[in-house]
Amino acid sequence: MAWGSGLMAVAGRASEVDGARPQRFASLTASARNLTSYIAGLLGPPPSQNDNRPGIREPGPAVELDCLRHLFAPSLIAAAERRSNEIGVGAERVLIQWGVISEDAYLDQLAIHTGLQIETLDDLSLADCLLPHDGLHLCARHGILPIRQRGELAYVSAPHGYTARRIIRLITEYPSLLPRVRLASTARFNAFLENQSGNILARTAAENLVTRFPPLSAAPVPASSSRLFRFGRHLLRLAAPVALLTLAPMLVIDTFGLILAIWFLLFTSLRLAGCLSPPKRRRQRPRLPDSQLPIYTVIAALYREASSVAPLMQYIGALDYPPEKLDIKLVIETDDLGTRAAIARLGPMPHVQVIIAPDVGPRTKPKALNCALNFARGTFITVFDAEDRPEPGQLRDALDVFRTYGPEVACAQASLCIDNTADGWIPRMFTAEYAGQFDVFLQGFSNFEMPLPLGGSSNHFRTSVLREVGGWDPYNVTEDADLGFRLARFRYRCVMFPSTTYEEAPARFTAWLRQRSRWMKGWMRPCQQRRFIFAFSNFTPTKPHWQPAVAT
Repeated sequence: MAWGSGLMAVAGRASEVDGARPQRFASLTASARNLTSYIAGLLGPPPSQNDNRPGIREPGPAVELDCLRHLFAPSLIAAAERRSNEIGVGAERVLIQWGVISEDAYLDQLAIHTGLQIETLDDLSLADCLLPHDGLHLCARHGILPIRQRGELAYVSAPHGYTARRIIRLITEYPSLLPRVRLASTARFNAFLENQSGNILARTAAENLVTRFPPLSAAPVPASSSRLFRFGRHLLRLAAPVALLTLAPMLVIDTFGLILAIWFLLFTSLRLAGCLSPPKRRRQRPRLPDSQLPIYTVIAALYREASSVAPLMQYIGALDYPPEKLDIKLVIETDDLGTRAAIARLGPMPHVQVIIAPDVGPRTKPKALNCALNFARGTFITVFDAEDRPEPGQLRDALDVFRTYGPEVACAQASLCIDNTADGWIPRMFTAEYAGQFDVFLQGFSNFEMPLPLGGSSNHFRTSVLREVGGWDPYNVTEDADLGFRLARFRYRCVMFPSTTYEEAPARFTAWLRQRSRWMKGWMRPCQQRRFIFAFSNFTPTKPHWQPAVAT
C-alpha cells in the first residue's frame, strides 16, 4: 500500500465513521480494527519481512521542532536537526534524550502549536479500548491505541521515531483527522496498558507458547484421568524396571551400560569434532551508518538486583549505539521494591521502560522476558543479565552477523567469559568450562550448522522470528537452550559471533549447587513431560516467514 493511498483511505474511513451514527458502537469497533493497520503504517514504516533492510528515514524539514523554535536558541535547534539527520530519528527525540526538555513538556508545546489534544488516559478504562483483549499487545508494540470517547472514534499515539513528524504532516494534509488523533507520553501510555491490561498481557506472556505450540512447551500436563489410573500408571513405571532386573539382571545391566557408552562416545566425538572444526570465514559487509541503524531492544530481567542496576545501566550506556535508537526494558517483580527504588535513584531515562511483571503464571525469568516482548519496539532484541558487562561494539557486531548470514539466521550468540577468577577455585573452573563451551564447542556447532543450546544472556534475536516461534517458555528455567532447539525446529539457524560479555560466576558452593540444580532441572523438565522427543516427531510447524532475499 502506497503512503498516499493510505492517507486517502484513512480520511475516507473517518468520514464513514461520522456517517454511521445509528450503529455507532459496532461501526466504531469495526473501523478501529481496520484503521489501526492504516494508522500504524502511517506513523511508522511497516516492519521488514526479513528484518534485513536498513532503517527507513523520513525526508524533509524537521517540522516537529516548529513548536520549540521560540523557546530555544537557534544553535540548539540546528544541532538537534543535524543529530536527527545523522541517526535517523525525529529531532524532538534528540532533545528529549539530551535532557533539554521532557516528553510531557514537548507534547504540551506540540499540542498548543498544532491544535492536537493531550490524552492523559486518567478517565479511560479497558472498556473504552476498541481492540479485543488479545490485540492489546499490538498497542503496546506500536504505541497506538484506538479508543471510544463520547461516542467518537479517536487514536491515542505515543510518539517515537518519526511519529511526531508524520502526525504533523498527516493533519496538515487531512485536517478532518485533527480531532481523531490524541497525544500521550510514552510513560503514560505504557502505564495505562500495564494498569488496565497488565494481567491480560501477563497471561499472554505465560500462555502464548503452550497455547500455540503445546508439544513444544514444558508446561505441566493437565490431569485428565482418574486418581486411581494415575496411581496405577506410576506403579507400572516403577514395577517394570524392577521386574526386568529380577528376571534378567545381567542382560538389563549390560544393555543399559552399552546404551550409556554409545551415548557418551557420540557426545565426546561431537565435542572433539567441534574442537577441530576451523571457523568459517564470510565476507564482511560495510557497517551501516547511524542513520540506517534499526531500533534495538535491550531486555534485562532483574530480581533483587538493587546493587547491580547502576553498573548494568553504565555498561549499557557505554554500548556503541545511538541511545535514541535503544529501547531498554527493565523487568522486575511486584515485590522487588529494592530494585525498583534503585532504578528510580538513577533519575529520568527517556529510553528506559520499567515493566512490573504481574503475578500471573510462573514467576520465572522467561515469563518476565515475555512481558517485555509485548512492549518491544526494536527490530532486534538482546538479553542481558544484571551482572553482565558486554563489549561496547556488541550490538553493531550482531547486526553485521545478521546482514552477513542472511534472514535464515534468527539468533546470534556472543561468547560469555567469567572474569572473577580471583574469587576461588569454583570461578576458575567456571572460566575453563565457559572457554571450552562458548569459544570451542558451540563455535563448532555453529560451523556444522547444528542447533545451539544458547547461553543465558547476550543472545541477539530477530524480533519477528522470536514472536513467530512463541517467545521464551515460561515453564522452563533453561529457557535459553530450549529456545535454541525450538528455533532449529522452525528451520532457523543460530550462530556464534566474536564478541564477549563478561560476567561473574558463583564463588560459594551452595550458590553454585543451586545454579547447577536449576540448570539440570530445566534440561530434565521437557524429557519428564515427554515433550522433548515428541516435539521432534509429532509436530510440524509452519514454514518460516522469511524470504531468501539478498541482505542489504
